[in-house]
Amino acid sequence: MADKVRLTLAQLNATVGDIDGNAILARKAWAAGRDAGAALVALPEMFITGYQPQDLVQKPVFHQAAIAAIQGLARDCAEGPALAIGGPVLEGAQLFNGYYILKDGAVAAVVTKHHLPNETVFDEKRLYASGPVNGPYAVSGLRIGSPICEDSWYEDVAETLAETGAELLLVPNGSPYYRGKLSTRQSLMVARVVETGLPLVYLNLVGGQDDQVFDGGSFVLNPGGELALQMPLFEEAIAHLDMTRTAEGWRAEKGTLAHVPDALEQDYTAMCLALRDYLAKSGFSRVVLGLSGGIDSALVATIAVDALGPEHVHCVMLPSEYTSQASLEDAQALARTLGCRYDFVPIGPARAAVTETLAPFFEGRAPDITEENIQSRLRGLLLMAFSNKFGEMLLTTGNKSEVAVGYATIYGDMSGGFNPIKDLYKTRVFAISRWRNANHRGWMKGPAGTVIPASIIDKPPSAELAPDQRDQDSLPPYDVLDGILDILVDQEGSVADCVAAGFDHGAARKVEHLLYTSEYKRFQAAPGPRLSTRAFGPDRRYPIVNRWREEG
Repeated sequence: MADKVRLTLAQLNATVGDIDGNAILARKAWAAGRDAGAALVALPEMFITGYQPQDLVQKPVFHQAAIAAIQGLARDCAEGPALAIGGPVLEGAQLFNGYYILKDGAVAAVVTKHHLPNETVFDEKRLYASGPVNGPYAVSGLRIGSPICEDSWYEDVAETLAETGAELLLVPNGSPYYRGKLSTRQSLMVARVVETGLPLVYLNLVGGQDDQVFDGGSFVLNPGGELALQMPLFEEAIAHLDMTRTAEGWRAEKGTLAHVPDALEQDYTAMCLALRDYLAKSGFSRVVLGLSGGIDSALVATIAVDALGPEHVHCVMLPSEYTSQASLEDAQALARTLGCRYDFVPIGPARAAVTETLAPFFEGRAPDITEENIQSRLRGLLLMAFSNKFGEMLLTTGNKSEVAVGYATIYGDMSGGFNPIKDLYKTRVFAISRWRNANHRGWMKGPAGTVIPASIIDKPPSAELAPDQRDQDSLPPYDVLDGILDILVDQEGSVADCVAAGFDHGAARKVEHLLYTSEYKRFQAAPGPRLSTRAFGPDRRYPIVNRWREEG
């Protein structure tokens, strides 16, 4: 019986639906493990299908193809280490979220997920049957138990595995990012280690999928909770882990502890990864966006350049007579610093044509928000023309504060395919912009130094759709607005809770009203990366038509 067993941990970026491509990644990881002398190569949850496949996994031809691909991997990887990989399991008419152990050319063991998450972005109870709590499997004399993702968040599965002879817990995950998620995971896994007395491997997916970002950050804990290995966040990595038998049981040998970035850097990296993968996995290579001279579009342009490279980013300034000279200068300066294409397309002629067309119908009525929205919709029309003509995905640039209260024009500045800052409140947009000006990382494809001019950060926010317009003419100051939204949205609190926190009752009631009446806009909005536990989308499912209002 071996006293040392090497495991290869493959924290890789699977693509939903690309069964053949995911199988190729699995083979490459297996080959790396074979070359390193590993006994087992482990991949994350539902790796063969990508995660989350949602209702796609219920399509018979799809899950049958995934199962066939796993059987093919078993045959192809017969001479060398065992391969552990997540994928769908079909038993009779029941479909399970499973984990396959492939060894000697066959499926040696199958684990099925017992606890099915049914909250936030997860909906697994409608997709899969709950499996029994499986026992451990053996690899080179090491008995391994594999609670699948959610199973590790409860004590029963890990304790049952320990009681039935497991000597190591290997947890395959498809755990998406939200702010502070790594600390939450590590705290829970320390609890499992303390309860069972077993070392634990937490292996997570990495990559963007629609509005979710899988941040990797895989790690290994020894009994007592000591961190033996920390893999990097937001990037693919393969690590070789040596497990050694001691008098006290199996222990993980100390490995590399990757740097864990702070919260602002994690958010920024998540947005860049989400955008890069959303484009690559949907077949786009270039983006276009309206560059207004304001902070939101400036940050989106910077994210796009860092994620894709300046040669893949097209910025368009679409001024009206209300666009300030400062905005014109700031937009051009930003584009020049970033090194991306910059076009200047005034909307005056198109606006005049629309105004003339509508004049007979609007005669006798004073200008109002209608005319403001025409400007925004003309910009959306022109940007979509660039998108269509050049095959560039249009990015939208509305922050979470604006998205929350409907301070955006549907079919105008909301037009587009993806919104990198959709889950960033305005105050955090400022904070992350300042962070990016002060920090540069090797993976960033944009320049180092101050990329967003200080004049953009310092100027009062304005949509510039009317003379001397400021956001604060229509909304509370953003520090007040974001504080109220944090209570109403992120904490699911009430107007009374806002007042108790020191906010004005009238302001809180106004924000509550705008929040509810803007639901129809959010329902039609572009997706964007989830950075919090209450992102608009699957995290927060409200009716579009809703007459509830708090009394008092």
